[in-house]
Amino acid sequence: MGFFDHKKVLVTGGASFIGSHLVDALIKRGARVRIADNLSSGRLANIQNHIDDKTIEFFEVSLDRTEVIEKMAEGIQIIFHLAADHGGRGYVDLHQAACASNLALDGMVIKAAHKMGVEKIVFASSGCVYPNHIQNDPKQILYLTEDMVGPPYDADNTYGWAKLMGEMTLKAYYKDYGLKSAACRYFTVYGERGHENHAVIAMIARAFVKQSPFVVWGTGEQIRNWTNVHDIVSGTLLAAEKIDDGTAINLGTMERTKVIDAVKEVMHYTGHQAEIELHPEMPTGPYNRVADNALAKKLLGWEPEIKFMDGLHRTIDWYFANKNADEVAKTLGVRLTER
Repeated sequence: MGFFDHKKVLVTGGASFIGSHLVDALIKRGARVRIADNLSSGRLANIQNHIDDKTIEFFEVSLDRTEVIEKMAEGIQIIFHLAADHGGRGYVDLHQAACASNLALDGMVIKAAHKMGVEKIVFASSGCVYPNHIQNDPKQILYLTEDMVGPPYDADNTYGWAKLMGEMTLKAYYKDYGLKSAACRYFTVYGERGHENHAVIAMIARAFVKQSPFVVWGTGEQIRNWTNVHDIVSGTLLAAEKIDDGTAINLGTMERTKVIDAVKEVMHYTGHQAEIELHPEMPTGPYNRVADNALAKKLLGWEPEIKFMDGLHRTIDWYFANKNADEVAKTLGVRLTER
């Protein structure tokens, strides 16, 4: 009998990109899954098979009232808290007030979990909690270790600050009340069901609609460690099993990839030929963000299995097989900065 077999689990944001993949994995492991999602960025299509099979409980609700959260948490043993007002770089830079709402959301979910007797919360945190001022030089070989988050705090936009406060709140609830938790710092997740407001899907979309010139935000020298959603899910599940004390842990590959190199591979793999047009004035985020995943290896026995180029090709194949070029072309400009 596995850890999740017959466990009563709530996934907030469970119809979203990452959330729906997590739901798939939990169902396979025998969990009894409830989803709470307001569908602001999640899609019913991501979980429709589970709805049809009656293998989940789905509630289209906004978690903006205590009584709603408490109802969702009733009878639940583990909460995977992924719900957030969030998006890609364009969104978190340009919608600061919206992202600030996560401060209230996370606080209410944690408080309700404690009140309703939930055993554990697994919190979807982010690489955005790391100090901006240490991530500026793309020529520096930098790997972010968990202990780099500390005074003087310098999180990435209100989105990063909210994630940081969520982590600190979970630590406090463990110390004061014994509420078990784990915080998973996700690094630049990509894969099937991804959204065009994230860089990898945006690149693929530009090639799909044959954009010319091919627009790249920033100088192209930004370093990222794009991590496949399937690896993110496996790490999240292991954190639920093995961490109780609110420890925050990096889930990210240590592959260092330049944005411009990813763009060139997308164009090569899709056969799209166009001039590349750089836009350094557009939202770009830090120029050097890559996780050190040694702690995840030590505590969880986890490391990414999917190499970026392999995962990129799989994601391109999925996108080209499932999207309509005319529809993508009509909405791409908006989707780059919206949810």
